[in-house]
Amino acid sequence: MLDSPGSPASSPPVLPNPLREGLAEERVPEPAVMVIFGASGDLAHRKLLPALYSLTRDRLLPARFAIVGFARRAISDDAFREEMRAACNEFARRRPIDPELWAGFARNVFYHQGEYEDLASFMSLEQRIADIEKTLGLHGNRVFYLATPPSSFAPVIRSLGEARLAPKPPAPNAPRPVGPPPPFARVIIEKPFGTDLDTARALNRDIHDTLDERQIYRIDHYLGKETVQNLLVFRFANGIFEPVWNNRFVDHVQITGAENIGVEARGGYFEQAGSMRDMVQNHLLQVMSLFAMEPPIAFDPDAVRDEKLKVLKALRYIPESDFEQHVVRAQYAAGSSGGQAVPGYRQERNVSPTSTTETFVALKLFIDSWRWAGVPFYLRSGKRLPKRVTEIAVHFKEAPHLLFGRRGESIRPNVLAIRIQPDEGIALNFGSKLPGPAMEIAPVSMEFRYGSSFGVEPPEAYERLLLDCLLGDSTLFTRADEVEASWAWVSRIHRRWADEAAQGRSRVETYAAGTWGPAVADRLLTADGRAWRLP
Repeated sequence: MLDSPGSPASSPPVLPNPLREGLAEERVPEPAVMVIFGASGDLAHRKLLPALYSLTRDRLLPARFAIVGFARRAISDDAFREEMRAACNEFARRRPIDPELWAGFARNVFYHQGEYEDLASFMSLEQRIADIEKTLGLHGNRVFYLATPPSSFAPVIRSLGEARLAPKPPAPNAPRPVGPPPPFARVIIEKPFGTDLDTARALNRDIHDTLDERQIYRIDHYLGKETVQNLLVFRFANGIFEPVWNNRFVDHVQITGAENIGVEARGGYFEQAGSMRDMVQNHLLQVMSLFAMEPPIAFDPDAVRDEKLKVLKALRYIPESDFEQHVVRAQYAAGSSGGQAVPGYRQERNVSPTSTTETFVALKLFIDSWRWAGVPFYLRSGKRLPKRVTEIAVHFKEAPHLLFGRRGESIRPNVLAIRIQPDEGIALNFGSKLPGPAMEIAPVSMEFRYGSSFGVEPPEAYERLLLDCLLGDSTLFTRADEVEASWAWVSRIHRRWADEAAQGRSRVETYAAGTWGPAVADRLLTADGRAWRLP
């Protein structure tokens, strides 16, 4: 990273994209050191180091930037660099890696062995960082990434404080010192942030003993995806959409987060999490809050997150008497995926044969606000579904008077589909006349796709979020009160399930692997005269 990134001699010249003419230049953050706790884990190998390499290749990181991997096992700097080279060669967005660029990148990659709950390890880490900063001419800016098991979050942050690695910044109303601003210390915390409302509150209390909220970046990689970010632009920069973004024109909204894989080797973790904790509490509720929020007074972190918080607080609690009409949970049974036979969830490794953990959840919920009063939001998430897809589908109301078609028939309502992954983009379906003498109506689609429209591959979510943290932009990270508000709503469902288990009447539906979930999930919509959209 000391060297400016260059292109291989064999690479063709990069031609300017006319669709990007006039766009603002990207900001480059200040020089800093990033410490990755859990550097020997899967997240560091598959996402974090490849993301940092890709940012370097795109000239978005400062020339003076260092990475320190921290983990328990003993390996040398060179061995760690070789591991990361292999990881980047396999998982980086821009691959194969450029040997010349990698040489400069790797010179500033280091490894430090230590224990998460051992203060001496953190004192030696502080000295190691100070030596690196002195060698590279850095000024004390530091980012700490907690890619560790959740049980290590509080101990690591406590040790950061005791070792004086992450001092709190001056209070917002404190007089500004003369001269350059003091160096920053920021901490990125992976999910899951707690397992229920009580544990999330306790974790917030623990980390606030050491850190100021302005230093904390709770990451949800879904918020780094281009289409999720584009929700704000789509709504608030286009005058034709915001006027119809309400209960006067929208019939209902469907949000789907589908995976075609099973729990793989994560059976032990998933037994404790389930789809409600793993997907709904963070990913889907965060996406929904961005979709449903009111226009913020400014595009700054707290203004945006204030409006998201209002959505989460406006979620209507599901009445006990209507619980089964609003909540469905299920597990995948044996079936087929990609043409191959696959086992059921209870036959997976590290899964109890009597497990009641949900691998599929479907919800019908309401947001009690002026904008969305009476509009149902249907959320579903599951594993071993037919395809991997995450999308928001806005179903608009039917035309009030049917001019075309036969009496008693209906024309398919307009649908705006926002595809978050894969093939990020937006599609609008509407009715059009078929060629010919008859007045026959057929649905057609207008589509926008990021890759084809802008001529570039969208950056990975972790690339955007790591860069935002280095820049001090917390817009796409969750705040303490957001986390607690989402857990407050989700924990009521978990308590209901726990009560049912205690009474010996747990009800968990099943669905064959490779299907779109249990039939009872369809009834959430058919009872209202609607149906799930097939993404």
